[in-house]
Amino acid sequence: MKIESALSQPITNHQSQITKTMGVKEWTYIIVGITFAIYVGVAIWARAGSTSEFYVAGGGISPFVNGMATAADWMSAASFLSMAGLISFMGYQGSQYLLGWTGGYVLLALLLAPYLRKFGKFTVPDFIGERYYSQTARLVAAICALFISFTYVVGQMKGVGVAFSRFLEVDFETGILIGIVIVMFYAVLGGMKGITYTQVAQYCVLIVAYLVPAIFISILMVGNPIPQIGLGGTLSDGTYLLDKLDMLSTDLGFDEYTTSNTGKVNLFFVTAALMFGTAGLPHVIVRFFTVKKVADARKSAGYALVLIAILYTTAPAIAAFAKTNLLNTINNQPYSSMPSWFGKWEETGLLKFEDKNGDGKIQYYNDKNQAYVASTATPSGWKGNELMIDNDIMVLANPEIAKLPAWVIALVVAGGLASALSTAAGLLLVISSSISHDILKKWLKPDITEKGELRAARITIAVAVVIAGYFGMNPPGFVAQVVAWAFGLAAASFFPAIILGIFYKRMNMEGAIAGMVTGLVFTGAYIWFFKYGGGRPEQYIFGITPEGIGTLGMILNAIVALVVCSMTPPPPAEVQAIVENIRIPRGAGAATGH
Repeated sequence: MKIESALSQPITNHQSQITKTMGVKEWTYIIVGITFAIYVGVAIWARAGSTSEFYVAGGGISPFVNGMATAADWMSAASFLSMAGLISFMGYQGSQYLLGWTGGYVLLALLLAPYLRKFGKFTVPDFIGERYYSQTARLVAAICALFISFTYVVGQMKGVGVAFSRFLEVDFETGILIGIVIVMFYAVLGGMKGITYTQVAQYCVLIVAYLVPAIFISILMVGNPIPQIGLGGTLSDGTYLLDKLDMLSTDLGFDEYTTSNTGKVNLFFVTAALMFGTAGLPHVIVRFFTVKKVADARKSAGYALVLIAILYTTAPAIAAFAKTNLLNTINNQPYSSMPSWFGKWEETGLLKFEDKNGDGKIQYYNDKNQAYVASTATPSGWKGNELMIDNDIMVLANPEIAKLPAWVIALVVAGGLASALSTAAGLLLVISSSISHDILKKWLKPDITEKGELRAARITIAVAVVIAGYFGMNPPGFVAQVVAWAFGLAAASFFPAIILGIFYKRMNMEGAIAGMVTGLVFTGAYIWFFKYGGGRPEQYIFGITPEGIGTLGMILNAIVALVVCSMTPPPPAEVQAIVENIRIPRGAGAATGH
């Protein structure tokens, strides 16, 4: 086959196996054990003693600490584990995740965070309920928050299961159960106060874990210690890394790695859904309620954006390194000669090889490319790809494929777990506050004591993490794909209500409720129909995939909200005065509390 010449060329002569005094499993137990001990210790030290500390850490977190915690909260398993994996297999098309998630954070920092902090409420449903002077609006917002957060947290639990199942050599379900126990302990005990300081530790772990193997592999492959620059470097044979990857991809029947043939309309809608969804995520927004002043909210957003960019600019390099190494390692090679990591990942079920033609070699190519498949058919008529690779294993498998030391591999596992658990904790707190504060305290039982509310919040987290763990064991898709659905739901439900609530004082209760319900129902129904209801790609509206439909849901939300608003009475004068007040700069000191 013509691909043999391209795949037989070694990437580097320096990737010799480093002698290990301990194996990957032993190193994983040590490094993961140390990091978990730190998380638990911090949670005990920063235990919440009041509802204010449980929901918003008492509102006394410094901007830089909050920026680190926000970055950890934001960089979930989708960012750490799945994003580079998606880019590995999608190539240029995967840039929609980078553009959407980073662009959305800029929107959040500029348009939402300072104003919501000045409003001075605990949660997003709290803001919606007060701004739109309605318990019904609060309930709808709480339901939206629960819907979004449960969808999002499922992806985190899958990430935990992937990491544990491979490197602690336990089954996928057991790995999720271990994660449930850990996150339940520090989230239930510490609330937002404990979670904040735990997330600072988790950011340090995950960023080091992401950068160390990237630097190692960049040096090995292109001789440059800066991965972002190494992405454009040359290999030992003198070819550019991306040119080599384009050649390998086309030789296997895939599109060029550096181009995209997907429709521009869908690319725009997916990017926009991720962007506006970011600005509507309740677990990220609530982080800006934990600082002392509005000015601190702006500062912490700036710190968080810089800290996030370190990982996001590294992801494309990791994706290219991993894909190139993978193709050179596996394709058209004897199955019997595969390194040990291949068999270990097979045991998890996330990597599968089926020798369809019985030649003992791994044939991996794009069997959706009919012309290419026809050219590779054997005389007996057999044709078809023999390898299934779960996108979510690429970052974790990357240091193994590159033959890095065992401690580096274990460090990546600890980083992946830190990213999943930090975001899971933030999401669980949103679920807890939506039920205990927005539904129980503000609606069902307004006379509940602070102690009773705190107990209800902790019980809710415990129940929520068990439910999330169950769905994590039966995930509906790749981590980043599931998270993209959550972002679409956030864009379609929360973003118009929040942005209009801040900048359009005429927006009223009836318009906000009608818009949120419309956006959530439309987007949720579209995702369900095309993922579980038998819908086919050719039925997509304007070619928009479920990952991008949140943008259309957001547009429908805004249209319905504005039309209904124009047909119903304006908000009370005192509500309009509050909207005016949260937008004026003289409140850049302490929050007004309104």
